[in-house]
Amino acid sequence: MAQMHLVAYLKSGPSHSYPSTWRHPTATLDDLFTPERWEHIARVMEAARFDACFFADGLGIPDLYKGSYDDYLGRGGQLSLLDPMALLPLMGRVTRHLGLGVTLSTSFTPPYMIARWLGSLDLLSRGRAAWNVVTTGRDFEARNCGADGLLPKDARYDMADEVLEACDALWNGWAPDALVLDRAGGVFADPAKVRYADYKGRYVSTRGPLSIPRSPQGRPVLLQAGASDRGRDFAARWAEAIFTTPATKADGQRFRQDIRVRMDRLGRDPDTCKVLPSVTLVLGETESIAREKAEFIRSQVDGELVIASSSWSVVADLSKLEDPAALDSPGSHQGVEGHRERFRQVARAKGISFAQAVREPRSLVAGTPAMIADMMEDWFRDGACDGFILPPTVFPTTFEEVQRMLTPELQRRGLLRRDYAGRTLRENLLG
Repeated sequence: MAQMHLVAYLKSGPSHSYPSTWRHPTATLDDLFTPERWEHIARVMEAARFDACFFADGLGIPDLYKGSYDDYLGRGGQLSLLDPMALLPLMGRVTRHLGLGVTLSTSFTPPYMIARWLGSLDLLSRGRAAWNVVTTGRDFEARNCGADGLLPKDARYDMADEVLEACDALWNGWAPDALVLDRAGGVFADPAKVRYADYKGRYVSTRGPLSIPRSPQGRPVLLQAGASDRGRDFAARWAEAIFTTPATKADGQRFRQDIRVRMDRLGRDPDTCKVLPSVTLVLGETESIAREKAEFIRSQVDGELVIASSSWSVVADLSKLEDPAALDSPGSHQGVEGHRERFRQVARAKGISFAQAVREPRSLVAGTPAMIADMMEDWFRDGACDGFILPPTVFPTTFEEVQRMLTPELQRRGLLRRDYAGRTLRENLLG
């Protein structure tokens, strides 16, 4: 019987995908900069039988709304207050099976550094590293990295293809048995089983060889979230899991089928990539309790933070622009199609304008464990997904409730593993 996959969405800051939840009475704040915060949540996610977690990350503080970061920072948006590469080893140390994912940009991180960081993480975690591959679609991040602006979108994906090819060449430069470790014979490694990468493309190059030996997975599991036509082609070539944000089940079905068709054209088995929509949950012991909890969460939402966050999402100052046709300014290479398409889908599904859609926080799916499991099973059985991305609506409460309430219900239905079968993340994700 097919089983769904669960991946957790994390941010190294006060809020995750739902605005203002750092204000919730059960949200912890005094532990933001302690190892214990991240060790605890790693244990909880593994006990809930998540395949993996990944940190969404950015290279700066958004200042798109009103040309300032005052609202996004001051009101507690999705900030990255710590580098996830410092957190994942802590989380790996207290778990045995949970996959450990990090977001790294192909636009501003040299392939050698990416290969080095992720090869090290995969070795230390015994094969649990994942890479959320992004191309970066915002000028403020480019300027933080010393560039005047972004390449055109298609060129960014062309560059990303080269970065992945270069990383592959580096990771494959070590044979699995290159380390000899022969004390008596004095042979530490066999140089004949290590080779140069000698990769040279239009955008990136790397000589190698990589100083990091071959890791258990060979390369990390690759996550991706491209929604544009070029982004979908990139995902069809490389991705092993895709993060999506469809507004309806029908939107999810269309996206998943499109990816499977593209993979088939490339000669890839469509079952080697899992399509995972994001769902923001509120669990309650009864339906009325769940609805009351959801209403309290909504009551704390800061409207200015919603519009500041939406400005970051669509890469435009929504204090000035409301027409989606005006989002792409002449000569601009900014834009993240997945976020813009989600707002268009929300507008269609609710019969509201785009301007109204960007002023609403994400929908909350509230209910008992059985009600939530019904929805998840419906999407899963009807081909809208292979599992789900779950952000913590409130951190850490949501994941604790998933472990205690939702996981047992999914297991009872045979929809979720009772234990991990594989040694590595790829084995658990892809079988």
